[in-house]
Amino acid sequence: MKKGFRGTGTVERVDFPNKGIAVTDDGDRVIVKNTIPGQKVEFVVNKVKHQRAEGRLMEVIEKSPLETEEPCPHFGMCGGCTYQTVPYEKQLDMKLTQVKKLISDAIGTEKESGYEFIGIHGSPKKSEYRNKMEFSFGDEYKDGPLALGMHKRGSFYDLVTVSDCQIVDEDFRTILKATLDYFSKNNIPYLHRATHKGYLRHLLVRKATKTGEIIVDLVTTTQTEGFNEEELLAGFRYALLTRHYDGIFKGVLHTKNDSVADVVKNDGTEVLYGDSYFYEELLGLKFKITPFSFFQTNSLGAEVLYETAREFILGDDKDSLNGKTVYDLYSGTGTIAQLMAPVCKEVVGVEIVEEAVCAAKENAALNGLDNCKFIAGDVLKVLDEIEEKPDYIILDPPRDGIHPKAIGKIIEYGVENMVYISCKPTSLARDLQIFMNRGYRVEKICCVDMFPNTVHVETVVLLSQLKQKPDDYINVTIELDDMDITSAETKATYDEIKKYVAEHNAGMKVSNLYISQVKRKCGIEVAKNLRVATRRMDCLQGNSTTAATDLELVPSPNLPKNEDSRQPQCPEDKESAIVEALKHFKMNDKSNPPAMLGRME
Repeated sequence: MKKGFRGTGTVERVDFPNKGIAVTDDGDRVIVKNTIPGQKVEFVVNKVKHQRAEGRLMEVIEKSPLETEEPCPHFGMCGGCTYQTVPYEKQLDMKLTQVKKLISDAIGTEKESGYEFIGIHGSPKKSEYRNKMEFSFGDEYKDGPLALGMHKRGSFYDLVTVSDCQIVDEDFRTILKATLDYFSKNNIPYLHRATHKGYLRHLLVRKATKTGEIIVDLVTTTQTEGFNEEELLAGFRYALLTRHYDGIFKGVLHTKNDSVADVVKNDGTEVLYGDSYFYEELLGLKFKITPFSFFQTNSLGAEVLYETAREFILGDDKDSLNGKTVYDLYSGTGTIAQLMAPVCKEVVGVEIVEEAVCAAKENAALNGLDNCKFIAGDVLKVLDEIEEKPDYIILDPPRDGIHPKAIGKIIEYGVENMVYISCKPTSLARDLQIFMNRGYRVEKICCVDMFPNTVHVETVVLLSQLKQKPDDYINVTIELDDMDITSAETKATYDEIKKYVAEHNAGMKVSNLYISQVKRKCGIEVAKNLRVATRRMDCLQGNSTTAATDLELVPSPNLPKNEDSRQPQCPEDKESAIVEALKHFKMNDKSNPPAMLGRME
């Protein structure tokens, strides 16, 4: 299949994030985004890499049997709510399936690795759940009338005026219509992304779910040729405040932004009406929110998310953190830190965004919490400066996950338990492999749907440090010269090995962790110095089945730094299949695990 090929296929499944696997009549598989299992779609191949084709969706020829809900008028044009034609319970099933596959491919299944996948918690509200929207000014087509809304799917320039958007409530829709009507009548130009000429850029709307308070922020350039800006903004304020709302208007703001990038950036904000902030409530706590504050966009869903995290942290012992210090890394405005503060000695929050840190300090004072300490800075650097050592760590990193060097520092604290909250399961799966290779195991996993009708989902994971009994090990020292363990050039990727194993073993799935274990046993990608720990293994020499051994060599960077760690071990059938794959790709002429490196029981 070549680039430019136009074809049709039926979507077999959807992998996270939003990667539909379409199967053609000839049995070829193509990745097509923005699809739903069961759809028959037309696509054009726009990329072929490593014999894997990716296509752009052209048309849905036949709907999926899952699609039984009526979509909003903007469906298909707006780049947002891909799943809105699917009943909510089935949306949850789809997301759960995607995350489970991603995790099991990375670290093994529940049975193989011994963790509990609790399931998925749905959002309390399935529509009109968002408390924040960033609308863009532009046009729906070149030289067309002014538009205010979201980018068209697959387009950098064209917009859709989402006046009937269903993930926000009527107050948002009223504000959008009032704003668009006013600036259209006054013929005010938007900022053209190609020429960088124009005035209107974005409209930021926030509304507290609990208090009903509303803030609107108009973001513009400083290009005011052809009109009186003061008069224009006064008219805008009047146009907003004379409409009817279910909520309470707290403030109207104007922010200047001359950045070339298409982002909402604050180069200076003035208050046109009221205040520059409002208050939201979450699990009994009060939070001061500004236009640019980081705060979960689904307030009721956030309560479910943080309740889940708190249950993972405390378990059955509500006093488990008494007298202990907790690190809240990537703390944002300190929401979860403040939720944990009443049950522990001290919480130390670290966040790179200074405004968020200032808000966290203010919110902690607002809630009468004097044992919260918030530090502005990069987690990677700040960890070297904090004097307090943690007893517990909470991780809530950005979408790209945790910096590899930061993970190393976090692991070196050696805390017994950690909770990892992730907004992107792909980066979570990658990071979990690192934690497991460095002496931690996954105990529990639970998904929380914060974004109904979209492809996104949050995941909460409980990690615990592995323990061992001293008498489970004896040390046997062997000179490297006595073992034929050699390095070899990697000739196949993990995905290629997985594909070979599946094709030659009736669809068998193996994780990256298992492949890594077998490669190390075969001496592949093992540095000059090697350390391997095994526990209660069967002796493969002779008939003895009672030997317990620890092969004692010096540390390798590819193995757990914690030499006392255990990890789930590759089952014999999968180990044999991986070895055959290594032989096929000629990754080692002696692709047989040394006998003394037998599998753990």
